[in-house]
Amino acid sequence: MESHDTLHTEEATATGARISRTLINFWLDTVLMLAFVALSIISVIVQFVFPPGVAAKGWLLWRMNYGQWCSLQFAVLSILGFGIVVHVMLHWTWVCGVVVRKLLHQKELPDDGLRTVYGVGLLIALLLASATVVGVAMLTIQMPPQ
Repeated sequence: MESHDTLHTEEATATGARISRTLINFWLDTVLMLAFVALSIISVIVQFVFPPGVAAKGWLLWRMNYGQWCSLQFAVLSILGFGIVVHVMLHWTWVCGVVVRKLLHQKELPDDGLRTVYGVGLLIALLLASATVVGVAMLTIQMPPQ
């Protein structure tokens, strides 16, 4: 029987090696922290170092213009978001346990299959809500007067 503290990958299974869940969590948390710090620094640079809006045209910081800094900000935000999703997936049983036992005051935790359905449903709902907000923003944005 496999220990709860180990996680097998195809390579690890082939070689007989085990990857510690604690080590995976440590490295994931490290990447999340570094992504957060990078996003914070980049956001401060975009917000406070460059002049606002079109006034930033032509300005460069470390050979990158305003648009490139904004693209970098979005890339780091995407990495952070992906890492958070992976983090929640790795801790999904704990999340379900807290919701069921502490918030819903039930004693029985749903089985693995039902927890997976709840997780996928939540992810789909969040993606649909995000897409709805972006869609409404795209439909309602106003161009400046000519």
